[in-house]
Amino acid sequence: MTQVGEGHETAADADGPVMTFGAPTVGEILAERYQLEEHVNDDSAGRQVWRGVDVILRRPVAVVLRRPGGDPAAEMLQAAVDASRVIHPNLVGVYDAIDEGARAYVVREWVDGESLRDLVTHEGPLDPARATTIAHALADALTAVHATGMVHGNVHPGTTLIADDGRVVLADARADSADDHETDVRAVGAILYYSLTGHWPHAEVGASALPDANRDGSGNPATPRQIRAGVPAYLDDLTMDLLDKRVAAPEADALAAELARLDAAAEDDYEDAGPLRFAQNTTTEPARSTPKIVVGVAALAVIAIVGLVFGIRAITSSSDPGPKATNQAGAGTTATTGKTDDPSETPVAQPKTIPLSASMVRMVDPPKGERQDSAQAKYTVDNDPNTVWQTQRFNTADFGNLKKGMGVLINLGTPRRLAEITVETSSPGVAMDIRTGPADYGDNSSGDKKIVDTYKKLGDGDTEKTDGTRQVFSVFDPNQKYQYVLVFLTELPRAEDGDRYQVSVNKIELTGF
Repeated sequence: MTQVGEGHETAADADGPVMTFGAPTVGEILAERYQLEEHVNDDSAGRQVWRGVDVILRRPVAVVLRRPGGDPAAEMLQAAVDASRVIHPNLVGVYDAIDEGARAYVVREWVDGESLRDLVTHEGPLDPARATTIAHALADALTAVHATGMVHGNVHPGTTLIADDGRVVLADARADSADDHETDVRAVGAILYYSLTGHWPHAEVGASALPDANRDGSGNPATPRQIRAGVPAYLDDLTMDLLDKRVAAPEADALAAELARLDAAAEDDYEDAGPLRFAQNTTTEPARSTPKIVVGVAALAVIAIVGLVFGIRAITSSSDPGPKATNQAGAGTTATTGKTDDPSETPVAQPKTIPLSASMVRMVDPPKGERQDSAQAKYTVDNDPNTVWQTQRFNTADFGNLKKGMGVLINLGTPRRLAEITVETSSPGVAMDIRTGPADYGDNSSGDKKIVDTYKKLGDGDTEKTDGTRQVFSVFDPNQKYQYVLVFLTELPRAEDGDRYQVSVNKIELTGF
């Protein structure tokens, strides 16, 4: 199970420190907590990567260790500290960063799987659909990183880890002053190129360097379609535009949205992919960009005509009787059964439960909140009736002057169409609503404040108290997709013993398409 975690290898990296004495050994326990079990490999910067175990929490960890510590390890430790502030299902979790002087080490999530570099080395270039899915996951991760103002700076096949369960995670941020948001975004294009061709479009040095791209007489890399058959023209254009610095790069969130659209289109062999949606933001210097804009305008015209036709049909049929809205909290959409009397019509897709994991949820407790409940967010999605998120006790139901409320933020990792969200509590009488926003602004007090101040409440009307312990919210627009969903509590019921105000959130369940 590889945990390489190394990025682009430069000449400076190749001359990194080598551990020749005082090296860690199997069985050694670092910081009285992290036991080293297996030396996995050394990366290009002279760091050792170990598989270990957290002897307190009894979970596997990866330990990235460098000797010496101090100033030589400062950049590694600072990058780890910065990365720990961003929680996202496509970012490897960072647990600890310790400098002992003689050596320093970062403790992070252990991912059972292999790096993209090893996957392509062993299996060859990936099919277009899988390459798109991986790039989509990385763009989502970078969106979260960039939302905090930070840069990853180390997007590379060696830091892109593919878990055995299919999850794609980005590891080991290593930004320096030369990196910026554009560097990260263009690196996603390089990942696409490598996934599709097995070659890296940037020259590297050292024994672990990736195979260089096939190049023409001017040094420009050949396009994926020139190297192998079966690469869709749309994906080929997207990859090369991201690599071409004459074409303005999109923001990470725009790229993520485009890859999400392309990821969905892959199920239909990209037949409905259409023009690049961010092509209008590109510069006009490259000849390749101009046809996309023309095609895009034409496509928009067609969409407008089709929309007009369906709009007229909708108006003429609006007087037809149909199913009534449900009596669930915030219901504002029409209930559907998925059945149709007309055999020529396609049945409506039925919503399915979306699996939620601990890495997809976190507590939101804005300023003046003590953030004491942070570790309990995972209990709302672990399907264990014996574990719950129990709030602290408050003197007033509405938290007094401490805060506007608190809740659980769900990050789905990618925008999805949603149907309902169900929240089970220990007591009725909870004032609770569902909110959404464009990003997670950071797992800290300032990030929580921005979420509470900017996220919009879904559904119509005022927030009402629950009249039972199981509340179903049908507040999602079926024509929109959501990635960030906040279950927000603004008023608590009396504690069971009558002493002040408190509630437990036992379970959160989300359904979608």
